[in-house]
Amino acid sequence: MLRAGIVGLPNVGKSTLFNAVTRTRKAEAGNYPFCTIDPNVGMVTVPDARLSTLQKIAGTTVVIPAAIEFVDIAGLVKGASQGEGLGNKFLTHVREVDAVVQVVRCFEDADVHHVEATIDPLLDIETINTELMLADLESVKKRRERVAKDVKRGDKGAAIEEAVLGKIEPWLDAGKPAITLKLSPEERAVASSFFLLTDKPTIFACNVKESDLGTANGNPYLLKVRDYVRTHLSCEAVVISAQIESDLVDLPSDEAHAFLTELGVKESGIGTLIRATYHLLGLQTYFTAGEKEVRAWTIHVGNTAPQAAGVIHSDFERGFIKAETVSYDDLVRCGSVATAREKGLYRMEGKEYVVADGDVMLFKFNV
Repeated sequence: MLRAGIVGLPNVGKSTLFNAVTRTRKAEAGNYPFCTIDPNVGMVTVPDARLSTLQKIAGTTVVIPAAIEFVDIAGLVKGASQGEGLGNKFLTHVREVDAVVQVVRCFEDADVHHVEATIDPLLDIETINTELMLADLESVKKRRERVAKDVKRGDKGAAIEEAVLGKIEPWLDAGKPAITLKLSPEERAVASSFFLLTDKPTIFACNVKESDLGTANGNPYLLKVRDYVRTHLSCEAVVISAQIESDLVDLPSDEAHAFLTELGVKESGIGTLIRATYHLLGLQTYFTAGEKEVRAWTIHVGNTAPQAAGVIHSDFERGFIKAETVSYDDLVRCGSVATAREKGLYRMEGKEYVVADGDVMLFKFNV
């Protein structure tokens, strides 16, 4: 299962956000640096309104949503790449996740300690990204030293690696994250084997105060972050209030909705963040729907029908014959599989079919 790591400076709301996302109280959330040391891990279901609609069509009581894993990682400080704070641990844990959710403090509160003693979200972002880039730069230099010997021996694979490393090193040295470097698909595949920290897809979670949530678009800190990450990092920023989300964990859904309405907010920021992270990981959903259950299955964008079948069981992919398929929108308009069949919207797809987000599928296989 793919993992998203929640990172940021100490005391920006990482652990509070983790507890809200996972609907647990696993992570200690304290008003002091490094209250998180070992990472907390939790499963998170992906909100999808389509499931309840499919449940009604299928007439089942069992609904199983898609899920991803979130990891709450210890706070980082300046000098982490040289081992400051929990630097080495932090960097190791970041290296193990597939995507990064960087929490940025966008609120002022004298009662909540800030490790730099000033509220400047752009400085916070630069602090973290600089440490990640410095760690990557050291990693790239060491790798170039290792492959240099193989290049001299005429190893073609090493020569390809060296060429890609030769592009990445000056890019990092200029203070730019590896993910923003334009590489060909072949070069990108080579770069992925380096497991660079700044080559991970990243989303920024702007943490605002409860009183600012309904008017967040007027928050000057948020506006600065949105502009900065879009123009410099090609990333997305979403708005959350970690404290509100934490308070909502213990409320029934109707009370939570009423509470958000009073604040002038239509939806929990957690739902937006989870969906954004899901797509950040290059994931999409297809469904199976029947009397037994309605279930969302997670696949990568671009997966073929046999690969999608393999998510259910390897035998499904190995013995794949065909996939009976109808799009979610077509099925909803028809109201039933039978009507979709009558209208010719329920079709047979073969091994080359690339699954679309929202496809409702039934696989035929023989092993």
